[in-house]
Amino acid sequence: MADGTDTAARKRIWGWFFFDWASQPYNTLLITFIFGPYIQSLLDDGSRAQAVWGFGIAAAGVVIALLAPVLGAVADHSGSRIRWIVLFSGLYVAGAASIWWAAPGDIDLVLVMAGFGIGLIGMEFATIFTNSMLPDLGPRARLGRISGSGWAFGYLGGLVALILVLFLFAEDAATGTTLLGIPPILGLDPAAREGTRFVGPLTAIWYVVFMVPFFLWVRDPRPGKPASARDIGAALAGLGRTLRTLPRRRSQFAFLSASMFYRDALNGTYALGAIFAAGVLDWSVIQTGMFGIIAVVTGAVFAWVGGRADERFGPLPVIVISVSVLMACVVAAMFISRDSVFGMPQGISSTTPDTAFMVIGALIGAAGGALQAASRTMMVRQGDPGRMTEAFGLYALAGKATSFVAPLSIGMATALTGSQHFGITPLIALFAIGIFLLLWVEPDGDRAA
Repeated sequence: MADGTDTAARKRIWGWFFFDWASQPYNTLLITFIFGPYIQSLLDDGSRAQAVWGFGIAAAGVVIALLAPVLGAVADHSGSRIRWIVLFSGLYVAGAASIWWAAPGDIDLVLVMAGFGIGLIGMEFATIFTNSMLPDLGPRARLGRISGSGWAFGYLGGLVALILVLFLFAEDAATGTTLLGIPPILGLDPAAREGTRFVGPLTAIWYVVFMVPFFLWVRDPRPGKPASARDIGAALAGLGRTLRTLPRRRSQFAFLSASMFYRDALNGTYALGAIFAAGVLDWSVIQTGMFGIIAVVTGAVFAWVGGRADERFGPLPVIVISVSVLMACVVAAMFISRDSVFGMPQGISSTTPDTAFMVIGALIGAAGGALQAASRTMMVRQGDPGRMTEAFGLYALAGKATSFVAPLSIGMATALTGSQHFGITPLIALFAIGIFLLLWVEPDGDRAA
């Protein structure tokens, strides 16, 4: 009997891991390394692309911020999380698939960004419900290891998907060939950029296929039922009480506030980093993809390493170190251009700027992987065990309530100055505020205080 129970527990953990594997390509392929730089190449204006991309992601963030805590509270009250994951998985798939219509020429950028935003909303909401399952996967002492391993597994999925796209689908605009030197497979037309645009349908297919283990092996810890009007009313009342009393729970309030700033800055770094490189260093989609491979590899490795450090020292030191590294990376990026690196002039054929930015990408991937995994376990320590989905809804709210600040401020700074270098300066302030607010966070939450 014990062996059967252990096997079921391991399958539940692995099923939970597969959500990270299935959903990561939206971040890796669409937000960061393939679709974002592709939009930049279509507009042929790095500053305009960076501004448009920032505004589009900000709009989706507003929707997520408004609805995340409400949905979390409703799910806690009804006991149903799987149903919500199915619903938002549909949005994920539809939004990702719509990227196919971003054809070069007379592109309808508003329509393209609307489809992208729908998929992003689906991914973020599905993540709320899967994250809230973390406390049910093992004893509290092992949650850091489980979270870090899950995040590393997700990064690995993103890496495999990225390599697949670079080798077989995404074509260089100049040569029409992939990283392997071949035309895109499946008869896709490189002149119409069909290989690169196929990243959308591929992301959707990937999600559908790899969510199968999740739906087979993961179950709600208690029987769920569809949310009724009474459930919604009770959940909203409970959420209202939580929000009113939150300032009195100093540690949780401080952590949510800190994460609001540093995760916004991290998301801005991910979303705009590749576009920054494409505009400042004139990188092709292929070069940006290689940059992505390096960042994803270091992200996977250090999400795993960070999980072990989390288990031994707790998540707070991991968070502080990771945010500090990320802030240093943004500062360093401001001093890299095609003409100079940290004030040292570079010749027209110099590869030093490319190498320097690759190193920055590796550090961003490493720190970002460890930070996200540790933040997830820190939320478990700060939240109410009986209202964990609501807690992760608040966590999503904290990540999105100001999610418009980084992309909007970057968009405004870039548009006003016409400089991608000055455009990323708001990220430094956001990381610094996050570190400062962590001073009031108790490692084991308000229960310890």
